[in-house]
Parts: sequence; C-alpha cells; structure tokens
Amino acid sequence: MSRSLLNQQPQYLTCRSLLLIDVQVNLLRDPEKGGVPSAHTIRQNIGQILTKARSEKHPPRIIHIRNSGEPGDPDEPNTPGWQLYFPPLPHELVIDKKKSNAFAGTQLGALVPTHAEVIVVGMQSDYCVRATCSAALDRGNEVIMIRDAHATLDRNELWNGGRVTKSHVIEAEIEAELEEAGVNFLDMKDLPGLFTDR
Repeated sequence: MSRSLLNQQPQYLTCRSLLLIDVQVNLLRDPEKGGVPSAHTIRQNIGQILTKARSEKHPPRIIHIRNSGEPGDPDEPNTPGWQLYFPPLPHELVIDKKKSNAFAGTQLGALVPTHAEVIVVGMQSDYCVRATCSAALDRGNEVIMIRDAHATLDRNELWNGGRVTKSHVIEAEIEAELEEAGVNFLDMKDLPGLFTDR
C-alpha cells in the first residue's frame, strides 16, 4: 500500500463509527436468566447490524464498548457476564469503561473525531446509551440510533410504592428525549443503507 493511501485510509475510516455499547452476555442472556426483556430481538438486530457493517466495502470503524462492573456485579471483569456477546474481529477496537458515558475516562474521544457520524446500538437505553449519545452530541458528532437495537431492564421504583415501569416504556421515553436533543433515529428496515452516505 502506498504512503498516500496509508495517509488517506484512517481519515476515511473515521468518518463513521459504529459503537456497540455494553453488548455483553449479562444483558443479552435470556430474560429469565437476567437479560433485558427484549433480549431475543436485540440479539438478532444487533447481530444483523454488525454483520452489515463488517460486509461493507468501506466499513465504519467498529468499536465494542464493554462495561466493567464492581466485584459481585453481573459484569464484573473476567466473569462470563462481562464477555462481549459478539466476539470482535482482530481489527475491531474494544474499550473498557467504568462510567455510563463511554467517552469519560477512556480513549474513545481520540478514536472518534468530532466530525464523525456515530451510530449507536446497545444497552442500557436509560444509562450508558443515553449518556454516550448526549456526550457525542455535545462534542459535535452526528448521532444515529436504530430503534429495536437498544434496550434496558424493567425499572423497579421502590420510591413509588414498588411500581414497575416496563422496559419498552423506558426505551420509548429515552428515544423521545434523545430525538429532541438531536439524535437521528432509523428503523431496522433502513439497514440496507445504514452505512452509506446520506
């Protein structure tokens, strides 16, 4: 490969990034074992998005972001639940984080230029997805999310008489909030053109 192509390639590859946030075994296991209620659908949809990204002639920069919990947490480092559900390919990047915002305390900001389009999938909608999307918007990134490719757990509201807010209600609330903030939403039917210029 010529020097000029080497110099051009990173700039081209960084114009679009796919962030897979906390796509880990503990949240994507079957719901009866503690995974998100929509685990079956989310696994299938994120798998399709990742396959599509990998098959592109000019793929996006694929970044797997893995949450590292505290000892005893379902995502405690080096436990089965902490593992990435979709094993990364050798050229794909893996970033470990300890905060909801994946840009905080990590190298993500150095890997994703502020002019890059950022496509976000993963968990949990009301924590790490929301915080990371908000941070990306603040940096000036164009942010795209895919409906039915992010999810969260039901919320037990002990302060509200033990009321349970279902995950699909929370996910819809977060979509409305992020759309108002400037995130663009697409549907799974838009997958064929997801990684092409818009």
